[in-house]
Amino acid sequence: MDEKKWQAEKFEANRPHLRAVAYRMLGSRTEAEDAVQEAWLRLSRADTSEVENLSGWLTTVTARICLDLLRSRKSRREEPLTIRVPEPVVSHEDGTGTDPEQDALLADSVGLALLVVLEKLAPAERLAFVLHDMFDIPFDDIAPIVGRTTIATRQLASRARRRVQGAPVIAEADLSRQRHVVDAFLTASRGGDMNALLAVLDPDVIFRADAVAAQMGSLAEIRGQAAVAEAFRGRAQAALPAVINGAVGAVVVLGGQLRIALRLTVGNDGRIIGMDAMADPEQLRKLDVLVIDP
Repeated sequence: MDEKKWQAEKFEANRPHLRAVAYRMLGSRTEAEDAVQEAWLRLSRADTSEVENLSGWLTTVTARICLDLLRSRKSRREEPLTIRVPEPVVSHEDGTGTDPEQDALLADSVGLALLVVLEKLAPAERLAFVLHDMFDIPFDDIAPIVGRTTIATRQLASRARRRVQGAPVIAEADLSRQRHVVDAFLTASRGGDMNALLAVLDPDVIFRADAVAAQMGSLAEIRGQAAVAEAFRGRAQAALPAVINGAVGAVVVLGGQLRIALRLTVGNDGRIIGMDAMADPEQLRKLDVLVIDP
């Protein structure tokens, strides 16, 4: 068989596994696909005639690509306020995803709650933990990727494991429910859909803004479904969903800096009962803010 054709067939057979590795490493479907595509480009340029385990070679290449992306992502951050978290892979009620590729990813995915924790790990810690604890790759094989000894790599994974296990437990179902409500609110706000806004807001919803946010054009307090809906109609153009102190809300990030955080309280009936806008830089620094990919 022609070597390039053989490579292509082997790569396609490994693509779901590589995508799963990349998604856990990067937490973004788009970046995961880009990493896998880069792995294919490197394979197409490489002489693999001496490679005995092509699957292992591809996993190593993909892991290196992801590690470089994570390190680049860290180096671009000017403030810990602008941490980015993955878009979760969410199933519909009938168990299907939005397309076949997402279905495949969903079948081998992790939830938003764990991805939120993984995002807090250092790049090398995340790689060691993901490859060993999630994919059973030996530390001897992981060590060259992170440029550490086997013992040091084992310690990286152990430290990451302790951080994951010691992190506050976030209910995945509750995060998914909140994300659905916040997405509906942001979509209705951007589109100026008054009926959709009214549907997602509780009749007695209260909006409050801190002094800095109020100076930016918001009223200090707005009460009632109709008044809050009118205030947000056509707004939220730059807002992104985010996990704020363990709950889903929305943020505005400009120039790589967090400018506004909107904390939302969702009632048991799935409607927003409270909204708190924060723009005071000192208060923003105290928040644990994790932006979710749109």
